[in-house]
Amino acid sequence: MFKSGFVSIVGRPNAGKSTLLNQMLKTKLAIMSDVAQTTRNTIQGIYTDEDSQIVFIDTPGVHKPQDRLGSFMNTSALNSIYGADVILFIAPANEKIGKGDHYIINRLKEAEIPVYLVLNKVDLLSKEELIQKLMEWQDLFPFKEIIPISAKTGLQVDHLISVLKEDLNEGPKYYEDDQLTDHPERFIIAEFIREKILHYTHEEVPHSVAILIDKIEEDEKEHRLDVIASIVVTRDSQKGIIIGKQGALIKKIRLAARKDIRQFLGMDVDLDLFVKVEKDWRNKEKYLKELGYNEDEY
Repeated sequence: MFKSGFVSIVGRPNAGKSTLLNQMLKTKLAIMSDVAQTTRNTIQGIYTDEDSQIVFIDTPGVHKPQDRLGSFMNTSALNSIYGADVILFIAPANEKIGKGDHYIINRLKEAEIPVYLVLNKVDLLSKEELIQKLMEWQDLFPFKEIIPISAKTGLQVDHLISVLKEDLNEGPKYYEDDQLTDHPERFIIAEFIREKILHYTHEEVPHSVAILIDKIEEDEKEHRLDVIASIVVTRDSQKGIIIGKQGALIKKIRLAARKDIRQFLGMDVDLDLFVKVEKDWRNKEKYLKELGYNEDEY
């Protein structure tokens, strides 16, 4: 019997949702960063083996929104609860249970499907500390099961997949065996570029940056993908930071992003980057839609 279903991964920012998704898929699909709210769109990752297919929905971290982009991210994350077959609520075991966790738990009470608590980063706790944390969480919500894991090291991740498979019903194979996501290439490429900007600029730029793919064209003769992308920021000073002295930083970003894109697509990639200033794009609905942040779709 072949089983299939949709699993929504929710949690507050930096809980390790994207790291877990990448670990389960054994590939780099969702971008990762120490900067909060790295994931902006709902990302679907597809796990397939000989007897099951699990479509994971990695959502933006639920947080207090500061602008229209933040509101989109919250709506996207919370709406993923509806339509899923199982919910994974991921929380860092090494941090206190906060207001954001309680907010998510209150929303989970509306769910009529199994909810698992995935306690991440347990490799940072002693056995006694973990037992104490498990007791704290058990009192908050009737989770079907609490599964301690380390998304970074892979500890208990295979067990988590086995548990999820038990909750799935008999169903069709929604995607081909080798398909890892339902997002188009341009989305994945833009995310890889944004990840490198987060990595190299740290706190100086991140929340004010977006990526527009201006051109994507495959040269079949050379087996190469030609990509032109615009890095959108809100201030001239941010443009200067990203370009760097004599173009040094944007070159680093381009080369690092190109390496990840090539590895993901399995082909040569020629990547050109430009930086443009669009003041307050995070609050402009027209611009948000152009960049793929369309609340109507979630």
